[in-house]
Amino acid sequence: MSDTATARRTLIPGPDHPITVTPNPKRVVVSAGGKVIADTRRALTLKEASYPAVQYVPRADADLGALERSDHHTWCPYKGEASYLSIPGIDRGENAIWTYEEPHDAVAEIRGHLAFYPDRVTIEERDD
Repeated sequence: MSDTATARRTLIPGPDHPITVTPNPKRVVVSAGGKVIADTRRALTLKEASYPAVQYVPRADADLGALERSDHHTWCPYKGEASYLSIPGIDRGENAIWTYEEPHDAVAEIRGHLAFYPDRVTIEERDD
């Protein structure tokens, strides 16, 4: 098997590597450089194995004009190929956001959503 085939294998979540996607009942506000990048009441919380939970925000609830698509891509055998976006003008804004444009069926709900590195932006979950 080639390195490319090994790197691109697809795995299905299960008891040894569970993944759940659930609606977040809270308002999620993402900001960077003093500017709100996303504000939604429709975030999805993805929990994967022992990793910290990730908030996925609908693209429609993000300020896409404040973001720039990058050429960076990564592969997750459980979710698929991630594309990245940057937040210009902030420290560590390069590739600060990822999205699965064609996620695997097991996590199809995250299609059309953005996720943010919590060490590069501020992510607040609010009750209001």
